[in-house]
Amino acid sequence: MKHTYKISGMSCNGCRSHVEKTLNNVEGVIDAQVDLQKAEAVIEMESHISLETFREALESDSNGRYSISMPGENEHKHEHPSPKKQEGKGTGVFYCPMHCEGDKTYDKPGDCPVCGMDLVEEVSSHSESSAEENNYKKLLKKFWWSVAFTLPIFLIAMSDMIPNNPLYDVLGLKYWNWIEFALSIPVVFYTTWMFFQRAYKSIITWNLNMFTLIGIGAGVAWTFSVFGMIFPGFFPPEFKTEFGTVHVYFEAATVILTLVLMGQVLEARAHTKTNSAVKELLKLAPNQAIRVVDGQEETISIDAIKIGDLLRVKPGDKIPVDGTIQQGESSIDESMITGEPMPVHKSVKDKVSSGTINGKQSFIMKAERIGSDTLLSQIIDMVNKASRSQAPIQKLADKISGYFVPVVVLISVLTFIAWVIFGPEPKYVYALVNAIAVLIIACPCALGLATPMSVMVGVGKGAKSGVLIRNAEALETLNDIDVLIIDKTGTITEGKPSVDTVIAESSDFNKEKVLQYSMSVNAHSEHPLAEATVAYGKEQKLDSLKVDSFNSVTGKGVTGIIESKKVALGNRKMMDEVKASISETLEKEAANQQASGKTVSFLAIDEHVVGFVVISDKIKESSKEAIAALQNRGIDVVMLTGDNKNTAQAVAEEMNLADFKADMLPEDKLREVERLQNEGKKVAVAGDGINDAPALAKCNVGIAMGTGTDVAIERAGITLVKGDLQGIVKAHNLSTKVMGNIKQNLFFALVYNSIGVPIAAGILFPFFGLLLSPMLAALAMSFSSVSVITNALRLRNANIE
Repeated sequence: MKHTYKISGMSCNGCRSHVEKTLNNVEGVIDAQVDLQKAEAVIEMESHISLETFREALESDSNGRYSISMPGENEHKHEHPSPKKQEGKGTGVFYCPMHCEGDKTYDKPGDCPVCGMDLVEEVSSHSESSAEENNYKKLLKKFWWSVAFTLPIFLIAMSDMIPNNPLYDVLGLKYWNWIEFALSIPVVFYTTWMFFQRAYKSIITWNLNMFTLIGIGAGVAWTFSVFGMIFPGFFPPEFKTEFGTVHVYFEAATVILTLVLMGQVLEARAHTKTNSAVKELLKLAPNQAIRVVDGQEETISIDAIKIGDLLRVKPGDKIPVDGTIQQGESSIDESMITGEPMPVHKSVKDKVSSGTINGKQSFIMKAERIGSDTLLSQIIDMVNKASRSQAPIQKLADKISGYFVPVVVLISVLTFIAWVIFGPEPKYVYALVNAIAVLIIACPCALGLATPMSVMVGVGKGAKSGVLIRNAEALETLNDIDVLIIDKTGTITEGKPSVDTVIAESSDFNKEKVLQYSMSVNAHSEHPLAEATVAYGKEQKLDSLKVDSFNSVTGKGVTGIIESKKVALGNRKMMDEVKASISETLEKEAANQQASGKTVSFLAIDEHVVGFVVISDKIKESSKEAIAALQNRGIDVVMLTGDNKNTAQAVAEEMNLADFKADMLPEDKLREVERLQNEGKKVAVAGDGINDAPALAKCNVGIAMGTGTDVAIERAGITLVKGDLQGIVKAHNLSTKVMGNIKQNLFFALVYNSIGVPIAAGILFPFFGLLLSPMLAALAMSFSSVSVITNALRLRNANIE
């Protein structure tokens, strides 16, 4: 028997695999298949197994992270409760900056269970004092304590370089060693103990990483020193000083650990900066709004706003939620979500967005989207998800890191052996010091940071410029596209069509009648052309007629029955579908209108075309310039439109587009994308409507116009808030700069290791007598991380216009 259950708590493919394995291990289960997208498990069993058995299995194996329930059951009842998102406590959503488990998130701050890195917190509207900032403050406090104890150790050790060391007049070297030991305890067991915990975790899970090398290197140095101090007789003379004490390396261990801690502090500080774009957006969200009820105004909390509420927005106020202006007009500063500095004039029926700033006039708006549905909230959510997503190029860094750590450990062992065999006396001391230096300088911290840092900063930069990146893969793929497919309406044109004129075949069915029938059947459609027709009919003071059996045919038009007559309205394909005849006179007049770039909607009554509505859609001022800029970069721009060939050709000629196709249905656009991909080309699709959704889902990277439908935005990897082609130029610039920055970071990370490891191993000693102490190795390792972080932060000031 088979049963289907709902699974909650899964956030990545790793979760899916874990849940599937757990369910398959339940006694009596023949096979369990888990679907991440549907959040379902289909379980085949020998005989019925109680739901509670599965719950107990998941509870014990995942500490309640995942839960199982019957379809339709109140799933929240059995979910593991997540922490309350209190004011000032952040989002309660944390992720690993190294993406060890893909896009998996965690409910609590702490260390990544795989690599041990500090988990990073998403930014939310309640992040006044986020866990991310608290973590930075905690690390900074530990760092200063570490410096306070490490500095005396360092000075004691370095004093040995002073002739006739004055410290030995106070106490003998043996006692100074014990003082160094005492001072090192708070550093090792308090301020930097987390590094050893992470190293231990990495070894037992065999997820070797930067902390493996740090833990082994610093741990060996400190443990060797303690052992040598307590059991000096165990060591041969070459390990001892002239005073008979064993050489100790408390200063090397503590300085190394303190420098690594400094790198962690700088990294934590950088993480607080990378989301600065989102934090600036969050500042725009007001806490209160003015609601108008029966003509009376009242100040309410933003959380109390309901859909349909009328809200008064005064001059200079921030717009509280998304909605439409009902009374008045004003200029709105939308720069924080579109990247455009010029205020936009808005009047009745125009949409306004949460977080934008009103100009010098007052207006009343109707709330249409509240809470997490507002544009501002969606931007924040998209930026957070994109910031923690993994770019394909990251796989290269992950692959290198996977081989790197074991190789470095091997090189360290070989270094020790080589110095013991070929090195001068005290050869064992040289062997130990250089082996530790190899472990420290080869730390792949910078390699792991190279991609995530650039992606986080780049995504934040895009958000400030009105380019919303859904995931890092889309950002990387955009840099490599060969072909850009664009729609006409709403992409090249403004997407705000208006009726130019109405043509009727005869006086028996005059223009007024053609318009009335057209607006009536269009009243049930949400297509922009339909809305334009209905609006024009109302302007002419016409009444809408009753429509029965309404049907919408995507990419063609609409049908219905009015006054017992079969009515069809749409393009030529619609007319062919209903087998409607058209006179030669109307055909010729329609062709003339289409040749000038206008759209024609034919009206057929009982299978005969009686007239048509002529609709024009103004081309956006930025379209021609943007298309030229993309073509200059070697990108082929192709226009695919559902409009007729004559109209499409007129627009293509004005845009200098050599390649276009007209009369394209959604499935035609999809097939064109597949054809180009089969030719080996990487294809991007920009669109704004439901008819673009299949092509957006199939292409290598989809670009949705923010002015379009939710369906298009949901299918796209990149969304342009303003919704014009200039945004694609910005997105491509951003992609180019981010990918260039990532490659620079990888260079910074690898060049330090490539040069540093041989030097640390002692390759220069036979020629120049130069050695790299573990302390200098730790400094070089930290500097490589700082270089990567600093380079990534440069993206915040990059010009992507």
